[in-house]
Amino acid sequence: MEKRRLGNSDLLITPIGYGAWAIGGGGWAFGWGPQDDDDSIRTIHRALELGINWIDTAAVYGLGHSEEVVAKAVKGLANRPYIFTKCERRWDDEGKVYGSLKRDSIMKEIEDSLRRLQVDVIDLYQIHWPNPDADIEEGWQALADLQRQGKVRWIGVSNFDVRQMQRAQAIAPITSLQPPYSAIRRGIEAEILPYCQQHNIGVIVYSPMQSGLLTGRMTKERVASMASDDWRRRDENFQEPRLSRNLKLAEVMGEIARRHGRTTAEVAIAWTLRHPAVTGAIVGARRPDQVDDFIHAADFSLTEGDLAQIDAFLRENG
Repeated sequence: MEKRRLGNSDLLITPIGYGAWAIGGGGWAFGWGPQDDDDSIRTIHRALELGINWIDTAAVYGLGHSEEVVAKAVKGLANRPYIFTKCERRWDDEGKVYGSLKRDSIMKEIEDSLRRLQVDVIDLYQIHWPNPDADIEEGWQALADLQRQGKVRWIGVSNFDVRQMQRAQAIAPITSLQPPYSAIRRGIEAEILPYCQQHNIGVIVYSPMQSGLLTGRMTKERVASMASDDWRRRDENFQEPRLSRNLKLAEVMGEIARRHGRTTAEVAIAWTLRHPAVTGAIVGARRPDQVDDFIHAADFSLTEGDLAQIDAFLRENG
């Protein structure tokens, strides 16, 4: 699999990275329902076997559990993948999630993440959300200090807008931005992606398949049967009238996939990778076969006709 340099760093990453959000399991505000850890570990091993060389997780995924599972999966591997994680999302004793960019909070978070991941240094450490906005400078200064201390190699942000990135850059360079991006959610195209291109900020997009809607396997019946603690039940994209429209978009992508002997998932991911500002896409999987379903998006280019067909649907359906 080809590799691309991530922003101003020395990290050479594959176009697809493994996303560890869902393997945090259920029982918290943004969980995906029950998840078997052995399945998670087998899935990570399959992703690495097929060439993926980076894993993106976060402290809050499963309230620390995702980081622990990632540590188990990579322990003892001769060729360890890059490990990316995030700070700022904290939780109290009752599991209620809140944001903190206070220096002392981040200094505690880094030690907790290093312990859970069983590493001495984190390859990319990211601010998960710019919340609270007023504390962005304090939080970013803390990450810059951690980089100087050698506890993290590179530092990035997630879910920041241009103004917020400008404020951070006044303190220290940003290596990467992690924003949501899919054919359903295109808001970063107007200002954020051009800004990142101009300032050599790598972009690793999340939810390129819009949390499963663009896999070709989602149905209304499957949505209705989701676990009670699956956060997607609250997402407007999984509710009418958007659900029907989104599933029709998946059908369009399925037509394109069949023309090329590909999967719908590969089309959805390749659509995000087509943008010159996008360095890589974070793709989650809960079972090894799901990795097989999308892995070849890394070497798949959509034709002008394919892109025009998707654009026409988006124009006609809002």
